[in-house]
Amino acid sequence: MARCCGCSVRCCCWLLLLTLVALAVTATVVFIRYRNGGQVFPLPGVPDPKYAEALAVALQFFQVQKSGKLVNNEIPWRGDSALDDGKEAKLDLSKGMYDAGDHMKFGFTLAFTGTMLSWSVLEYGGAMGAAKQRDAAMDALGWMMDFLINAHPSDDVLYIQVGDPKADHKCWERPETMSEKRPLTKITTKAPGSDVAAETAAAMAAASLVYKPINGTYSSSLLDHAERLFAFADKHRGSYTRTFPELSAYYNSTTYQDELLWAASWLYHATGNRSYLSYATGKNGKEYGDLGNPRYFSWDDKRAGTEVLLSRVSFFASDGSDVAQDEGLGSYKDTADAVMCILLPESDTAAFRTEGGLLYVAEWNSLQHPVASAFLAAVYSDYMSASGKTELTCSGKSFRAADLRKFAKSQADYVLGDNPMKLSYLVGYGDSYPQRVHHRGASIPADVDTGCNGQEWLKTPKPNPNVATGALVGGPFKNDSFIDDRENVRQNEATTYNSALIVGLLSGLASTSSVAQSLS
Repeated sequence: MARCCGCSVRCCCWLLLLTLVALAVTATVVFIRYRNGGQVFPLPGVPDPKYAEALAVALQFFQVQKSGKLVNNEIPWRGDSALDDGKEAKLDLSKGMYDAGDHMKFGFTLAFTGTMLSWSVLEYGGAMGAAKQRDAAMDALGWMMDFLINAHPSDDVLYIQVGDPKADHKCWERPETMSEKRPLTKITTKAPGSDVAAETAAAMAAASLVYKPINGTYSSSLLDHAERLFAFADKHRGSYTRTFPELSAYYNSTTYQDELLWAASWLYHATGNRSYLSYATGKNGKEYGDLGNPRYFSWDDKRAGTEVLLSRVSFFASDGSDVAQDEGLGSYKDTADAVMCILLPESDTAAFRTEGGLLYVAEWNSLQHPVASAFLAAVYSDYMSASGKTELTCSGKSFRAADLRKFAKSQADYVLGDNPMKLSYLVGYGDSYPQRVHHRGASIPADVDTGCNGQEWLKTPKPNPNVATGALVGGPFKNDSFIDDRENVRQNEATTYNSALIVGLLSGLASTSSVAQSLS
């Protein structure tokens, strides 16, 4: 009996020891972090709960903005709308998404939304999946791509707008009850719009990469449209707001040159065809790229985005390869470095920040530039880490990937409430966020049909009866202040393209990226 008891004791001790080891391993897997440059990052596949929660909130705004016959609608105050869009041209343009708090479909910004959402899925689809949000992103992307495919009925025709912005903006009503005429605007060989055609080509090329492993037929269709649209944009050059000057009051395109480079870069990634890379890095890059001069990324200016996207090629090129020695590509990489330098607060070339730490570029929709810049910084930091080329030099000072990620995190945290107003600018996230978002559907009760004249719901000081969950509002002024007033359009209107930017940023921060060396 004594011997047997001793055996039992020893067995129990070993069992206890093994149990403790197993618990330690489990704790390590769940809570493990690794350090890069002194900063603590979550491991891939282990979502950061704060950013994962914010990502789930942000993606809901795409559901809020949907047009057409809704499928599996989870927004209780939304319903079918704009079912006849495109009928005058015998097209189905009922899908797509409304641009902001209005009911316009602007092809230029809608396409940019699609490009950015595709880029986010390509780089951070794993993080989205770990946070159980990839399906939501894919649903939104498909809704936009279906619209863009239908908007391109022939090689040299692209429908770029649904609705009359003047008439639309005069009305304050729910999309489900609007009855005004919704005219179509298109570009053709005689009425060019290289900027919007090229942006649409970029969106479709990027989306073709997203769908390539899961729906080859759809991916091929998108790529076919993308290549034909790029050829159209390049051959028949002109800016759409020069062709239609009345539209410059809404989204004025300063030039089409940046979109041509942006689209060529995406087509290179989608096809592997070196002619697209040569288009961007050769004569066109020198003439249109303004290489060497760092700029901010936005719906209007794609140069910084192109520089980061093409730097991806440089980061992962084999040493000694033709691509690695491409001087034009090197110029893009050098300019991307310069862009990163103006974003880093400790750099000698650092751009202006508010006292609260927000990168500040423009008063109207002030969050667009910092969120877009933070997304690029997150992507660039992951390129650095994944390639092993982890040092960035700014005017003689050395920075690392962790510094870029720290900047990206600071901008995201500001948006989510770490700001002087203690206000989350992402509607539906946290305990305090704007209650009077400039958004027609959110401001009018779902059972009320106002017709065009629902101005009482615009002017009431009461909070919106419906929450536009996921809306990223315009943002604070230069002094970090914010006025939650429905008529305060420059600060309190949300845009669909802003949502694509914040989704990309939050996906990049939700877990450490394990970016692939190739997007194809």
